[in-house]
Amino acid sequence: MLHPKNYHVNETWIVFRLNDSPIQTEKDGDFNYLVLMDSASCYILSSAMFSADEDEPSLMESKRMLKEGKAQKNELPLELLVPEELCAGELAAEAERRGIKVVRLPESELRVYTVETRTAFQEKFSGVLKP
Repeated sequence: MLHPKNYHVNETWIVFRLNDSPIQTEKDGDFNYLVLMDSASCYILSSAMFSADEDEPSLMESKRMLKEGKAQKNELPLELLVPEELCAGELAAEAERRGIKVVRLPESELRVYTVETRTAFQEKFSGVLKP
């Protein structure tokens, strides 16, 4: 079973979407919000908002997320956990190019990480966002 106590800081990162349905903005349309989190500390290393019309963040956004994550400890993780249900091909491919092992698993196995973070996000940003 996955749990923060089973990892060392910066050993494994997790990527997941914070929102269940697209985030609506008055000015810029609908967005999805992706976060990159350290599995041991549950610290959010990076995030990206991308148009709900797109399936996933662009390659440029994916590279930026990994770069921001690396900037936290000046190293990349050994592995990246990606929910099977999440379309994150660009991010996964870029991680693999950088020598990170990508592990796909059911999102239900990541609930220990996602539930609290999603709940806090939804409480703070419920309704329409105004960028």
